[in-house]
Amino acid sequence: MKRILIIGAVGQIGSELTLRLREVYGAGNVVAGWRSTQPSRELAESGPLEKVDATDPERIVEVVKKYRIDTIFNLAALLSAVAEQKPQAAWNVGVNGVFNILEVARENGCAVFFPSSIGAFGPTTPLDNTPQDTIQRPGTMYGVTKVAGELLSDYYFKRFGVDTRGLRYPGIISNVTLPGGGTTDYAVEIYYAAIKEKKYTCPLKKGTFLDMMYMPDALDAAIQLMEADPARLIHRNAFNVTAMSFDPEIIYKAIKKCIPEMQLTYDVDPVKQGIAESWPNKMDDSAARQEWGWNPKWNLEAMTDDMLKVIGEKRKKGLI
Repeated sequence: MKRILIIGAVGQIGSELTLRLREVYGAGNVVAGWRSTQPSRELAESGPLEKVDATDPERIVEVVKKYRIDTIFNLAALLSAVAEQKPQAAWNVGVNGVFNILEVARENGCAVFFPSSIGAFGPTTPLDNTPQDTIQRPGTMYGVTKVAGELLSDYYFKRFGVDTRGLRYPGIISNVTLPGGGTTDYAVEIYYAAIKEKKYTCPLKKGTFLDMMYMPDALDAAIQLMEADPARLIHRNAFNVTAMSFDPEIIYKAIKKCIPEMQLTYDVDPVKQGIAESWPNKMDDSAARQEWGWNPKWNLEAMTDDMLKVIGEKRKKGLI
């Protein structure tokens, strides 16, 4: 049975992945590490909780030894738009933090999961059917940190034998955690706006295609990869994974089928638009499918039905 530390357990992915991992491996075997944002009551009461900062390696070692951790999920990062506002902090968390965790893993025999992103690509990367192995010249600090994290993870596996594994996530859509400063956040915001106001002003242009994934698939992908037979893994880190690709008009039409009065307008954010245009329209995730059986369960229509149902129930309860 794995004994897991999640660093960044209060973030968009971490808050849901922590609970899912506790279901799979037992609540006492999954430690939620947080830094500044207070954990939810559910997170705090469902299992061990420790204050851990990716930039504080001594503290990470303390927690690893205290709980006899053998696997670290490193989810600490500043998202794309926020990282552009705070590039120094993004580097410190996204590169120095990764290095710290890999060093702790090397010294304590831990496996490491590192989530990369479509942000690791850039304007010179092929935008359609983006290959698993291709040119990566991102134009954002977020992307730079993700490429560095991918390379560091590969290096620590090849040089020191650390069991590093990771995914290149697309935009993640969740009905639990609100957006936190990412370029793909519009694909979450539009569902909340549909329930609350029946209208949405999109910060990205019509025709801006981006890879997306519903949170349940994102959680499955992380767990499946960490459970995969290492003998099958030709790649180790930065597997392309995706479930769907759409532009604002396509997601709008999917919502409009359920809420006919829904309206969509545009007020383009030049920073977010510039970032989005440097990212793939659709990735080729055949390596993940072949090497460890990746197969998403959710498409746009099923996700839309579920998102509107869950958010609608929150609205009725006065939670949003």
